[in-house]
Amino acid sequence: MTIRRLPETLANRIAAGEVVERPASVVKELVENALDAGARRIEVVLERGGKDLIRVVDDGHGMSADDLALAVERHATSKLPSDDLLDIRFLGFRGEALPSIGSVARLTITSRTGGAAHASAITVENGTLDDVVPVAHPPGTRIEVRDLFSRVPARLKFLKSDRAENDAATEMVRRLAAAHPGIDFTLLLDGRALRFPAQSGDVNGLRARLADVMGRDFAGNCLEVDSAREGFALTGFAGVPTYNRATAGHQLLFVNGRPVKDRLLLGALRGAYADLVPRDRHPVVALFVHADPREVDVNVHPAKAEVRFRDPGLVRALIVSAVRGTISAGAIQPAATEAMPWSRQAQPAAARAHSPQHQSFRPHAPQPGRGFFEPQTRFDIAPSADSRAAVDVETAPADHPLGAAKAQIHDTYILSQTGDGIVLTDMHAAHERLVLESLKRRRGRPETQLMLVPEIVDLPPVEAGRVLEAAEDLASLGLLVEAFGPGAVLVRETPSALGEFDVAGLVRDIADGLAEWGSALPLQERLDRLAGTFACHHSIRAGRRLKAEEMNALLRQIEAEPLAAQCNHGRPTFVKMSREDLERLFHRR
Repeated sequence: MTIRRLPETLANRIAAGEVVERPASVVKELVENALDAGARRIEVVLERGGKDLIRVVDDGHGMSADDLALAVERHATSKLPSDDLLDIRFLGFRGEALPSIGSVARLTITSRTGGAAHASAITVENGTLDDVVPVAHPPGTRIEVRDLFSRVPARLKFLKSDRAENDAATEMVRRLAAAHPGIDFTLLLDGRALRFPAQSGDVNGLRARLADVMGRDFAGNCLEVDSAREGFALTGFAGVPTYNRATAGHQLLFVNGRPVKDRLLLGALRGAYADLVPRDRHPVVALFVHADPREVDVNVHPAKAEVRFRDPGLVRALIVSAVRGTISAGAIQPAATEAMPWSRQAQPAAARAHSPQHQSFRPHAPQPGRGFFEPQTRFDIAPSADSRAAVDVETAPADHPLGAAKAQIHDTYILSQTGDGIVLTDMHAAHERLVLESLKRRRGRPETQLMLVPEIVDLPPVEAGRVLEAAEDLASLGLLVEAFGPGAVLVRETPSALGEFDVAGLVRDIADGLAEWGSALPLQERLDRLAGTFACHHSIRAGRRLKAEEMNALLRQIEAEPLAAQCNHGRPTFVKMSREDLERLFHRR
């Protein structure tokens, strides 16, 4: 078989297959060019999902006639002044976008620099170039892409419906708009307009832009992230754990202003929110990684959607510690909007973000002394005649964030009164979180209790083997296990913090968990999941009656734990209703 050179037109179409996947890919390349050109206003127009027309108009610095002729040649770019692929400071740099688009569509570029007497235009139709001609046009650039893939029917048939292509293009503009809040974006889809007005360049401007992009509720349910480590910086906003979504589509991640969907960053995000959100839910974030361009390789993906870091461990650690630390140091926020749909209907989104049930409080620093869940204060005292009866409000001041306990409802929920409303607390879910955080703090130096009679737990041989392989991890949490013949393990010591519990049930649950995730998880996440399994076996069970002082003790310790707004599985532990909510419920307002 003879080797031959491919025709230029075919080579361009092959290159286009990497760069131009669908209309949204064209939008991305053209908008990034406008941003690199210093545009302050960008308008994007699509007709029939971009199949008939994609137009991008900007007010950037424009191109001269000579530059215009070079712009449609492959590997011609103004964005690598030092020819150093390790020092990329623009969104585009390969010089492939325009010639690739021109090889599969009719591409017309009209541009004018600020001091030029007139504009210039060039047309490329499915790989065929026309001459540059003078035209009238204001300073800036206008690019029109018509009949995308009309000469490549095999590619055209893979495009989705007009609506689906419009949605993909909208998502691309949303992400670019979030990354550049100081730019005015307008998107016109078959006559329908979507606009993101320019915002200020400070953190308030970014918050306002993210509210436009991600919804008004995000501004009232996020915490500012600002951290740095060894040349890397992380800024942006992380949603509170109780504000989560069914998919990961509301996770916006950027590296040096470039929107990415990088597996390393997504994995770090999962680690940061581990045991804070349910496993089938996803946090809402907008995070920006800033680094020296030499520390990041953006040339590892044709569409530049993924990046490679020189020190990936450092980046992952930065994201996990910064987000987790922000959530811990930030305010605990009750999940009233999720739990009470009538409250959502009663208030507009903008009002809800500042309403009393959304006002959060900053927890007190946890005290290392005796805890609600420790052996010295276990619930082994007789309950009052009926803990569900009303409790004297004087037993605890109502000015505490979670108020004073008034009653226990259905032997499951604590009803407390605050200065401006009421709070319902799920005592099992809250106590589960408190136990988990206690186990985490003692990891590696646990307090254990020796069992008078060691317990033998029978398991299938495979499951027993998994438990024994994890013996070192379990010992770091206070559970000492050893082999006891084939298909059995012997438990000699248990964590003191757990008190009396079903040891065999815990070991079987550990075996089930190890079968599900085993050694595939990083050590830290594996230990956290094991600790969560321990916590589930000791927490106060629904149906247990508590005395007034016990309920108030639980409320005070919830206030002292920064992550106590959600249990280990991500469910809310308490919800708050303001007096205004109650009055509205009974039509007093």
